Amino acid sequence: MPTRRTVIAPSLLSADFARLADAAQQVSGEADWLHVDVMDNHFVPNLTIGLPVVKSLKAATPLPLDCHLMITDPKRWAPGYAEAGAYNVTFHAEACDDPVGLARDLRAAGAKAGLAIDRDTPVEPYLDLLPEFDTLLIMTIKAGFGGQAFIPELLDKVRAARRVAGDLELRIEVDGGIAADTIEAAAEAGADAFVAGTAVYGAQDPAAAIRRLRGLVDDATTPEPDR
Repeated sequence: MPTRRTVIAPSLLSADFARLADAAQQVSGEADWLHVDVMDNHFVPNLTIGLPVVKSLKAATPLPLDCHLMITDPKRWAPGYAEAGAYNVTFHAEACDDPVGLARDLRAAGAKAGLAIDRDTPVEPYLDLLPEFDTLLIMTIKAGFGGQAFIPELLDKVRAARRVAGDLELRIEVDGGIAADTIEAAAEAGADAFVAGTAVYGAQDPAAAIRRLRGLVDDATTPEPDR
């Protein structure tokens, strides 16, 4: 796996929705991306925030916005997030019948393109598509709600994707239950981008929580010195 900076992406799903700009400021300087969970109450049984909020966040923070679209019909809606200035726009494989075409549309609109794989979806049918994407997001819970328990068996998908990815410039992102007691296993499996919600915004000092998570990943991925 290429040596690259670990990406820590705090999830605003665990922040105070009345103070999202303040939540972004709390992690500025420590976070790499700001993860924005867009849920439509159709693809998943929850309703969160949408494009107008993303536009406001873009104006309020210099952090790259990592938009995770848990929505139906992403072909219709996803390009708008790219056009609004999102750094990375990830849509679900389960909601799209032409993921490569949509990835190309997102890249043409100026964003990185991400493909998300939910808990019950095998990753193998999508491995040949990885060169078309910048990010592969592996859910380590069932998409739709924060605060769920991490499912370690889902790291087998991360391992499979990392083997196939080889030297591709592909981020493998994990989302769901990522915290101090799970992030090392995810890193060892081959993930290099980590969505953390409660572990960051549930901490007394969110910036310090990010530093701790990054240190744990560094510990897990630094080779032992030769003796």
